[in-house]
Amino acid sequence: MLGFYFLFFISLGMLKMIFPQFEIDQYQQSDINRLLEEDPWRLVLLAVVFAPIIEEGMFRTLIKPSQNELIFFLCSWLLVIGIAIIPENINWLIKFGFLFLSFILSFIFLKEFIPENWQRRLCTFLNKHYRILWLLTAVIFGMVHIYNYVEGFDLNFVLFLLIVPRIIAGYFFGKIKIENHGLFWPIAMHAMNNGIVFLILLPKILLN
Repeated sequence: MLGFYFLFFISLGMLKMIFPQFEIDQYQQSDINRLLEEDPWRLVLLAVVFAPIIEEGMFRTLIKPSQNELIFFLCSWLLVIGIAIIPENINWLIKFGFLFLSFILSFIFLKEFIPENWQRRLCTFLNKHYRILWLLTAVIFGMVHIYNYVEGFDLNFVLFLLIVPRIIAGYFFGKIKIENHGLFWPIAMHAMNNGIVFLILLPKILLN
């Protein structure tokens, strides 16, 4: 994955040299930058702990899933919906504590509510078509990160270039899940990927 990152950024640098008018800096991750300035340790918690668990639950659980991973997938999306509808002015610790408890209860309920034979059949179907899901979820994972740069969904050449590293990451997160037969490994790899970014930003965080 690091090798692909390296090749991508070399290609991007060459593109900027060939076309000086090419402005990739026109889009900024404004919300992330604001949170980095206002509450950096909260951002670290969200990006290195919360995001890897939930985003891998949303995208990698469907790649060769177990029955528990299938339920984890449903709960992850319910959690994202919950985040969207809960008012932003609520204390974030209370908010995420409530969401965590809701996640656990949803998992227990769905595990019992969805018939086990349905779970087995769906897992068999998804396992059979895992290659398609592997590539599809990598692309969708990248597309979702467009919202880091713009409020509404938009796609142009510059935005596509900005999400290419996320598509690369999504591909390798799926690969490590397939090879290691479990969701823990892509979560760990995702956390390491995000953590490296914050190690680079650590001096700025400590100064704040």
